[in-house]
Amino acid sequence: MANAVTRSHVEDFLYHEAALLDEWRLDDWLALLTEDAAYYVPSTDAPASDHRSALFLIADDSTRIRARVKRLKDTQAHAEFPHSRTRRMIGNVRITASTDTGLTVEANFTIHRFRRGAPERKFVGRYVYRLVVTGDSLKIAERRAILDSTELGAQGAVSFIL
Repeated sequence: MANAVTRSHVEDFLYHEAALLDEWRLDDWLALLTEDAAYYVPSTDAPASDHRSALFLIADDSTRIRARVKRLKDTQAHAEFPHSRTRRMIGNVRITASTDTGLTVEANFTIHRFRRGAPERKFVGRYVYRLVVTGDSLKIAERRAILDSTELGAQGAVSFIL
């Protein structure tokens, strides 16, 4: 039951997710998602908007998430081959809502991205997760990365790394 999940459990889950992404263990990361998972990155000028009625930087359903992972793992994906090195810092984790089957969780993030021949990029913002309880584990039903930047021009390409 979701009501039995503690902040500590959620923190461990989010830290595990961050480690998988930093280590480019993308197939293992996919295993953390529900079959109908969604991944959103709203525009920086309208972070509270709905993906059905506003322009989003990323608005992926489960099929698109899996296609993005497949593309990123391909050696022909020049934007990420060789892979960027990333280091995620997750903090201020809060359970903001709970039902019998799931949780809404918010957490702040900083992601440092290192790429050969390019300056370090830093992405700062907050995540809003919709997590579901499946047996004795958590799964990601929705992951929203809300960037604090007011513009992305100097940040370079925003990709799956968020």
